[in-house]
Amino acid sequence: MVSIWRNPRVVIGAAFFITFIAAVDTTYAQAAFTQMVTVPDNFPALTITPGSPGTPGDTQNPGSPTAQNGITLDANGVSSVDAKTIALVSLEARQVDLARTPDGAKLVAKNLIADSYDWNSTQVSCLTQLWDGESHWNFKAHNYRSGAHGIAQALPATKMEIISTDWRTNPLTQIKWGLTYIKARYGTPCTALKKKHRSHYY
Repeated sequence: MVSIWRNPRVVIGAAFFITFIAAVDTTYAQAAFTQMVTVPDNFPALTITPGSPGTPGDTQNPGSPTAQNGITLDANGVSSVDAKTIALVSLEARQVDLARTPDGAKLVAKNLIADSYDWNSTQVSCLTQLWDGESHWNFKAHNYRSGAHGIAQALPATKMEIISTDWRTNPLTQIKWGLTYIKARYGTPCTALKKKHRSHYY
């Protein structure tokens, strides 16, 4: 009896099958997705681009995604994205969109404090007073004399690049930087507010 493996067609077919199986990326095929991410059709805060046309925060180039929306997700070289990553991107985009209004920015800051800082409601109140005085929680606030910019009025504004280079247009970047700055320099918002009252800056 002749073995089937002596048949050239069987051998070639098996080789193609093994090559095909080896080429399939099964990283994200381990289980069915159990979460759904929904982004409204009119949601403008996230643009996925195959590259990075224009610099972050480029308001001089209206065609750049960053100028229009404030966020650019560079998908260059990304071959696959899992559901968790998509959910995190969606959440961040929603936070950015919410923080474009003063009330929304206060809510985003409160949520970030609850998630990452051990500050109580008194500290949240101090932060509200501090940034009310600095910018009225307006992410576009800019002091043309000093160059301070954003909700936390970073000076120089380029300090915020430790969080992200989109600090000109992204209120979430500004809030994250401001909270990090207060924690590192003063420990708490109430201490920073006392410094503001004494020295008219913090």
